[in-house]
Amino acid sequence: MLWLALHFRHLPLEVFTRGMQPNAQPTAVTTGAEAGAAVVTTNRPAQARGIHAGMSVSAACALASDLRAIARDTARERATLTRIAAWSLQFTSFVSLAESDTVLLEIDGSLKLFGGLGKLHRHVARGVAELGFNASIACAPTPLAAQWFARAGVSVRMQHHDALRHALEKLPSHVLCDNETTRALLEGFGARTLGECLKLPRDGLARRAGQRLLDNLDRALGLRPDPRLPFVAPQTYSAALPLPAPVVQADALLFAARRLLAELCGWLAATGHGVLRPRFEFLHEKQMATIITLELASASRDLDHLTTLLRERLARTELPCAASEIAIVSGRVTPLASRNLAFLPDSKGQDESTSRFVERLNARLGANTICGLTPHADYRPERAWRACSPGAAAENAATSLMPVRQLTRPLWLLTTPRPLRQTNAAPHDHDGNLLSLLAGPERIEAGWWDGQHAARDYFVARNTAQSLLWVYRERNAGGGWFVHGMFA
Repeated sequence: MLWLALHFRHLPLEVFTRGMQPNAQPTAVTTGAEAGAAVVTTNRPAQARGIHAGMSVSAACALASDLRAIARDTARERATLTRIAAWSLQFTSFVSLAESDTVLLEIDGSLKLFGGLGKLHRHVARGVAELGFNASIACAPTPLAAQWFARAGVSVRMQHHDALRHALEKLPSHVLCDNETTRALLEGFGARTLGECLKLPRDGLARRAGQRLLDNLDRALGLRPDPRLPFVAPQTYSAALPLPAPVVQADALLFAARRLLAELCGWLAATGHGVLRPRFEFLHEKQMATIITLELASASRDLDHLTTLLRERLARTELPCAASEIAIVSGRVTPLASRNLAFLPDSKGQDESTSRFVERLNARLGANTICGLTPHADYRPERAWRACSPGAAAENAATSLMPVRQLTRPLWLLTTPRPLRQTNAAPHDHDGNLLSLLAGPERIEAGWWDGQHAARDYFVARNTAQSLLWVYRERNAGGGWFVHGMFA
């Protein structure tokens, strides 16, 4: 077996700050808002001021008067780590949660799929960065060894047991446990590395530090079994991301929203689904949430495509006031199988491209602004078509009532036929020039059943500018010539 460990050392801070691009304001997460609270973790600007974990908040504020202190939210950390685990299932079928800041992936069966350990490692690292996290990543033959390497910040890619013991011996002894008493005991023994711990007498070490410490050493070396509980992905996806500072402009929310979309797409890939109507909620302090729902013609889990649709919607959205948090709900999902890409373009790829283009237009112009056309069983040209949803024309096309032998119809029909001048019963254009009739007549007589009776003789005519027009003459009392369409 081969395990990949993702250790999120700064998770208490990143659950609050990953919604915005890095800035220069010093920020720290504290154990609470009460007096005597201590610093848990800080960002780089705070570290540059001399603020570090374990320092009291009052001392930290003395070093940085503009320090932004945030009380730790362990519930949000657990929820975020759970979503990271669900996202990780796209790389392997077995994921396990370790401690409160580490995710373990069993990747032995995934190496061939991703082209080797190096490519898989880069793929995971790039994805984690896209989510907005900074993780220590390590690979080892045992889960506990990978966990310890990642916790120590040692980015190893070890696939075999042969070099495992030698590499573990170099790790500091504090990775063995979180108990300060045990750590002090090991330092008192002079055991500052795992190698020095392994040299100590096992019986005496067990009596003083406990048998669990020796068992953990054996599990890390692969001498004892180390079963892990599998993580099961949730059936639905929802997430919330607080913004470090209120945002007034809607288009400025895209950076944070894309990170939630990356989580969503990872969960969709892991579960083999696609999303149809993802919903975004932009929460305000004193107003109802602003809701944006993306309407997709077909299920998708393409991050770039969903980001493009959201960008178009945000560009025409005006927030009532500043947004302080973003929430996303997957909505209804549908199974979406992966497909092989063709070497040459095919009709399926063209249909998918057209569908995405229509979705982008709808996102930019608004819902129900784009439609398709489908034939309708009626002889009258202005009633021989119906509007339909894009892409449904071929599926819902009605059988045409037009005769097999008919004149060519123009693509451009006028909304309302325009009357033409006539002299001696001959049609003339608006400049008074005689029109030449090239083909016709095609007689259309219909509509007596709905009160819109039409009795016309249609002709193809040419004007002096050599343009082809579709004209007709009324056969009812009074007659008259009209132009109804134009040819390209």
